[in-house]
Amino acid sequence: MQRPSLLIVFLAALSGAAGVALAAASAHISNAANLETASRFLMIHAAAALGLGALLAAKPPLARWLGGASFALIAGVALFSGDLAARSFAGDRLFPYAAPIGGSLTIGSWLALAVWALAALRAR
Repeated sequence: MQRPSLLIVFLAALSGAAGVALAAASAHISNAANLETASRFLMIHAAAALGLGALLAAKPPLARWLGGASFALIAGVALFSGDLAARSFAGDRLFPYAAPIGGSLTIGSWLALAVWALAALRAR
């Protein structure tokens, strides 16, 4: 397996662990809607990132594009979820507009993956 795909799998595992930890924390904190949302996002996207890491390991066409979109997806989810967790635990944001920036990066990454898939189809 190549280094980028292993790094994506590593980050996916951390994302999954953080998602489970936030789910557990939300069970013990009243009014924990932000933690529940952050947990859900982390766990769903951890599974997606594992799939992307496996796909990248297969050396598909336009692999750099796939790798970039994968890392951007992980970063977007981390930023979005991190901001929601900071609001719950610290009572403040990571920085202004952190959640919208993370959410926008996540949406953009999914769209980039869709474009990659079309481009990879044409490359074959």
